[in-house]
Amino acid sequence: MFTPLPTGDASDISKNLSAEELYHQAKTELDSGSYATAIKLYETLQSRYPYGKYAQQSMLEMAYAYYRQAEPDPAISTADRFIKQFPNNTHVDYAYYVKGLATFNGEISVLSSISAQDPSERDPQAAQDSFNAFKELVTRFPDSKYAPDSRLRMQYLSNTLAKHELHVASYYLRRGAYIAATNRAQGILKTYPNSPSSREALQIMVDAYDAMGLTELRDGAKRVLAANGGMTPQEAALINGKANKAWWQFWK
Repeated sequence: MFTPLPTGDASDISKNLSAEELYHQAKTELDSGSYATAIKLYETLQSRYPYGKYAQQSMLEMAYAYYRQAEPDPAISTADRFIKQFPNNTHVDYAYYVKGLATFNGEISVLSSISAQDPSERDPQAAQDSFNAFKELVTRFPDSKYAPDSRLRMQYLSNTLAKHELHVASYYLRRGAYIAATNRAQGILKTYPNSPSSREALQIMVDAYDAMGLTELRDGAKRVLAANGGMTPQEAALINGKANKAWWQFWK
């Protein structure tokens, strides 16, 4: 029966441990929430015993430990290293999942200190990276047990990315850059056709075409908007984030 070692410096308490003993000690620390100690033990295991099942499993769990410790960058790099080194591992889908979670969680950590800021007003790169990680998981492993949650997160990330594009299109419209506004709005319709931002993107196109005197294009956009039911005040409030709680709270 495995007996946890006394608390102390990871390099001291692990000097004479086998790969199996090191792994179980690290897992005990991980399960107890001692993520920093677990990470040190996993690093020791990978350095001392770089081959075999314990080295591979420890890399996955180390990525998770970094994620739980709110360190997205090392979590992502560790997950990437696992994917590169062990692409055929039966648990590689979990590496993609942790990578997506770490990026997703990084956005939440920043937003927690700027509670009034809409996530769609931030640089969308982290949201895009997280979306890409989840997308690769569900594309390569559609039957993975992590796929359903990944798809839900992709939906929220997609809506956030669409709303970011909507902010940019609205900015161009206010500045009188009508061609740029219509290009951004069209991009929303092509890339995020099912997002709540689609109807407001159509409205931006109507306004921009009208301002440019392009009545035929304006009327065409109006017809599409009308065919999709126009936009009710409740829908406008939803799009503006007034009728729904913050997207990151969905996961709590």
